[in-house]
Amino acid sequence: MLKPGSKAPDFILPDEDGNELSLTDILEQSPIILYFYPADFTPGCTKEACSIRDMHDNILSVGLRVIGVSPQDAASHKKFRDKHDLPFTLLCDPDKVAIKMYDVDGPFGVGVRRATYLISQGAKIQSALQADVLIGRHTDFIEKAVMLRETAGMKSSDAEQRYDDPDK
Repeated sequence: MLKPGSKAPDFILPDEDGNELSLTDILEQSPIILYFYPADFTPGCTKEACSIRDMHDNILSVGLRVIGVSPQDAASHKKFRDKHDLPFTLLCDPDKVAIKMYDVDGPFGVGVRRATYLISQGAKIQSALQADVLIGRHTDFIEKAVMLRETAGMKSSDAEQRYDDPDK
């Protein structure tokens, strides 16, 4: 797992709609919560995705975006997103390119570690968490990131201005 303070490796991966996205392009819009998960439709991953969905408005209100990454293809991600009304982007990494860059490949290359990163627009890893089965820790991690940004004055109106004016 990459450590806070290190540079977030850039990647280019397709999303659930087949659009190629790079980390650089994503970070132009806002800092992100980048989370890696083992598989669409598994009980733990569904619980995690739905908990992120349920706090998504709060995440957006402080100027953050969420990006999920797992090895499934676009068709699987699209079905998963549609079935659970997920309002965030899911990236496909079947060759585990980003998964390996972020050091979250499973033991002996099997599976994917459950990990969440908070990444600044300067591509710096601000904070990171790995907890494979303790899904609630990821929810707590994201809630803390939202709270810290609120405390720092990153309110909804500030976030909206940034989206309207990229120089802010």
